[in-house]
Amino acid sequence: MTAPRSASAKSRWIEDWDAEDEQYWENGGKKIARRNLYLSVASEHVGFSVWSMWSVLVLFMTPKIGLGFAPDEKFLLVVTPTLVGALLRPSYSYAVTRFGGRNWTVFASAILLVPALLTVYFIQQPGTPLWVFLLISALGGVGGGNFASSMTNITSFFPRRHQGWALGLNAGGGNLGVAAVQLLGLLVISVAGDTHPAYIAAFYLPLIALISLLCAAKMDNIAAVRTDPGAQREALAQSDTWLISLLYIGTFGSFIGYGFAFGLVLQTQFGSTPLEAASYTFLGPLLGSFSRPFGGWLADRFGGALISLATFAGMAVGTGVLLLAADRHSLPVFIGGFTVLFVLSGIGNGSVYKLIPAAFARRAEASIVAGHDATGAFASARRLAGAAIGISGAIGALGGVGINLAFRGAYGGGAGSGTPAFLTFIAYYGLCAAVTSVVYLRRERAKPPVAAAGAGASGEVRTTESIHA
Repeated sequence: MTAPRSASAKSRWIEDWDAEDEQYWENGGKKIARRNLYLSVASEHVGFSVWSMWSVLVLFMTPKIGLGFAPDEKFLLVVTPTLVGALLRPSYSYAVTRFGGRNWTVFASAILLVPALLTVYFIQQPGTPLWVFLLISALGGVGGGNFASSMTNITSFFPRRHQGWALGLNAGGGNLGVAAVQLLGLLVISVAGDTHPAYIAAFYLPLIALISLLCAAKMDNIAAVRTDPGAQREALAQSDTWLISLLYIGTFGSFIGYGFAFGLVLQTQFGSTPLEAASYTFLGPLLGSFSRPFGGWLADRFGGALISLATFAGMAVGTGVLLLAADRHSLPVFIGGFTVLFVLSGIGNGSVYKLIPAAFARRAEASIVAGHDATGAFASARRLAGAAIGISGAIGALGGVGINLAFRGAYGGGAGSGTPAFLTFIAYYGLCAAVTSVVYLRRERAKPPVAAAGAGASGEVRTTESIHA
């Protein structure tokens, strides 16, 4: 192939996509892939903003506006969209393979108007009961599903040698939505005071509409992203899917869990005002989002396992700093420790995701050594890797639920200490470090099966090298 054929103006399906063909990639494929990547980032960014909006809105919910809720009730409002977003991720990932990346992105973007509109109306009604806000926050969870569909779609647009960078940029740009909505909250409090939370949701209404229209006009569906309904079932049967999901709980679960909970933790642990909490909460998610592509780049260069192992070790140490800061009631050290955790979780997000295509590619290599067809083996690996991305994204997001439930239990009733939660997090990071070292670092240091066997044609060896590049 020399160049991709233009997508149909009516359906925008590209049937001949082959990103691994270097000539095809340079003669137009790269331009198409990057256009879809940038629009995917925009859609995912707004999805994350709507998903994490309640981490900001709860800071406004005080008796001053007739919405005074207890700390454990506010943590519940933060947990709800996290849980819904996590549970939606497998179906969102599959929807791309059923309806097409462009088609589903348009829908996933436009549906964000529903929770945003409901928030604008009900957040201005004093005395609204908790269950109404729980329902609206649950609807806001649809924004969390965007991540899985976006990552599944973008994986197929880019060749393996660029997937670490592309997935890191896609996820990092989406993750920035957490910092963006928190910065918006700070702006609203600074300019209009802490009695106008509706302004935050209202800001996103025209943005959601614009991005939905741009995705409809400029994105493409590619046949390569289609897979049969059994792909997720097959991926669930692979041990790598579960092990990488466990690691992703530690990285993405930490990022999204801390992002949602940080403001409430500052209010509960240190008695911060809404303005003070909003002033500090945006920095960590901002730096964590920017560090995710860097984590993907480091994983491309040094291996996903080595970077992930270093990340988990650093996160355990960083959580220890939080324990010390909380014990000594040192707000600057506490904020500094949390900021380091956000950066490390972002790096870990990029490096852990790099493990997915590498793990399934290695299975393909072993299959080739056993005598199976190389083309079929790598096609199967790519198909299962796409399914595993959706599964691990969903399970990883459940880590955010766990973090918020741990904080809710530790700070229940407005009293108590975060120490039990922090000790739990340290133990989990230790578990993740052990799995990374024993399973994935050992694999990275071993020779690929194809190379070790000295088998395969030169073309097959190049394919293997491109996967691990």
